[in-house]
Amino acid sequence: MSSLVKQLQRLEDLLLTLLLTGMILLATGQIMLRNIWDYSLSWGDPTLRLMVLWLTLLGAMAATRDNHHIRIDLLARYLPERSLGFIQRLTNSFATLICALLAWHSARFVLFEMEEGSRFLDLLPIWPFQLIMPIGFASITLRLLINSLLPQHRESP
Repeated sequence: MSSLVKQLQRLEDLLLTLLLTGMILLATGQIMLRNIWDYSLSWGDPTLRLMVLWLTLLGAMAATRDNHHIRIDLLARYLPERSLGFIQRLTNSFATLICALLAWHSARFVLFEMEEGSRFLDLLPIWPFQLIMPIGFASITLRLLINSLLPQHRESP
């Protein structure tokens, strides 16, 4: 099981690396085309917007995987060790609820886009590209749920 988890983590990291590299190359290419030849790729900007969506959600998935997601835990720094576990479980549970709601509503949004027949670049249906939203938020929800159930340790500042 741990071998499968490690392979999934490597796949996430590889996708993040490829997406970021592709975004940098495409954005740089678009800038050069516009400034040097007064031309741009018609599919460049919409593709970059989708890549930002994917990069954001894959990055958030990786952050929650490694328990390095953004937290507002000013109080946790000053609480005694014995109450820290309860506070972390409480905040992880709240974040789990919010991400579950985001997963549910993003799935509804993707379903709406599928039913409406919205297109990407007037060629392809858009909904497969948007599936990262419910999948990403569901993954984050699951990881936060696991974090809220497992004991947490205080990280050094």
